Amino acid sequence: MAIRPPQTSSQRSQKTSSQLTKQQSNKESQTGRIIKALSGYYYVRPIDAASDEPTIQCRARGIFKKRGESPLVGDVVEFEETENGEGAVNSISTRSSELIRPPVANIDLAVLVFSVTEPTLNLQLLDKFLVHIEHAGIDALLCLSKQDLTEDGEETEEARQALSDVLRVYEPIGYEVLVTSSKQGEGTGALSERLKGHLAVFAGQSGVGKSSLLNALVPGLTLETNEISNRLGRGKHTTRHVELIDIGGGYVADTPGFSQLDFAELGIEELGSCFREMKELSSSCKFRGCTHLHEPDCAVRDALENGEIAPSRYSNYEIFMAEMKEKKRRY
Repeated sequence: MAIRPPQTSSQRSQKTSSQLTKQQSNKESQTGRIIKALSGYYYVRPIDAASDEPTIQCRARGIFKKRGESPLVGDVVEFEETENGEGAVNSISTRSSELIRPPVANIDLAVLVFSVTEPTLNLQLLDKFLVHIEHAGIDALLCLSKQDLTEDGEETEEARQALSDVLRVYEPIGYEVLVTSSKQGEGTGALSERLKGHLAVFAGQSGVGKSSLLNALVPGLTLETNEISNRLGRGKHTTRHVELIDIGGGYVADTPGFSQLDFAELGIEELGSCFREMKELSSSCKFRGCTHLHEPDCAVRDALENGEIAPSRYSNYEIFMAEMKEKKRRY
């Protein structure tokens, strides 16, 4: 049985946000989820409300600022309606997960959307996303969009090879791969079923069709989509804030596009554990804390030589490790 330690006098003198709420208002506190955050406002939908009911525009109580805390999209909160028809967020329930970029809480499934072509499939970026998702302890689903481009057009061979590479590298290490086409509707039904009961985040390189895919999943949804920039080889950002989209039985967080991630929240010693195949083998390495780079009797490098680890995955591991070491050296 967990025993709460005795409070200090200063702790006893501080009122919790819920206690402050009772003093500040006689209105009944409600439970809701933050659907959108924009310009200092939090748009909350009561837990038992229908998806077509309007959200309540809320401000966060000042106590959050004093604590250095901020409500996030996805948070389950206690709130109350105020005199002006708006609301005030009083407290935040314990989060099951928290992402910093994008800033969203309680995600339990990450849908990493990558195109088989246009823009060119970037396995290094895919692995970087997977490292962050593994570190956050969130399940991942690899969603390959624009499958229709494997059937005709100039990019046919490139697209087919990209699809083959992903299936060959990622399915054997336990990642679920789903192939979709928003244009043809292929795979969207399976994706919709997979998302039910989850609070998922759509992430990936911009221009891969995340908004188009969401439009295909939700009838009547008209998220803005943009074509690929020929100069940059990637899409222009079409999503400018984080917002939860109700897909009937679950939520999807549509997040701002981003093409780079850093490892600010990840320790060098944690990197290996974010590669599933390396994590399983690391206990067989001769040296505890093996970096899998130069140590003798390294089970990971032995597996690489035996063809049990994809060269692209190990190469990206080396690149990420060098990037992290360089950043640590500079700072």
